[in-house]
Amino acid sequence: MSSTPKIKSILLVEDDPDDIYLIGEAIDECQLEAKVFIVQDGEELMDFLNHRGEFTEVDNYPFPNLILLDLNMPRKDGREALREIKEDLTLRSIPVVILTTSTSGEDLENMYALGASGFVTKPTSFSGLRETIDKIGSYWLSTVQLRDENKLD
Repeated sequence: MSSTPKIKSILLVEDDPDDIYLIGEAIDECQLEAKVFIVQDGEELMDFLNHRGEFTEVDNYPFPNLILLDLNMPRKDGREALREIKEDLTLRSIPVVILTTSTSGEDLENMYALGASGFVTKPTSFSGLRETIDKIGSYWLSTVQLRDENKLD
């Protein structure tokens, strides 16, 4: 058995190019030991998780250890995607943290009711975003024990 720690992976689901860039910069600055994959809507998210379309190479697109999910996106929004993930017996154990501009109490309640692992409103400053990403990464990638993505079935 190898003692080399396996690099974890984060799947960022975000449609705004500026937010993709800023979140990527925050992840880099926090030096999270994780490979980051990016999809831009709920349809791409479900294709990634089900290895469909451009994501068929399982070795290139592994099950993520953590999903950072925006709510308001085209084609299939985060609400619909979260519902699908949590209804799927193979996918439901993947932690999904909502990372959104929404401050709606209704969104907060609904996302937890659907099975979200966390709900974070995106900070308005880069320093706030960096601190938020650092806390999310520290908790989900370093503190909690996650399931091995190769054993999700």
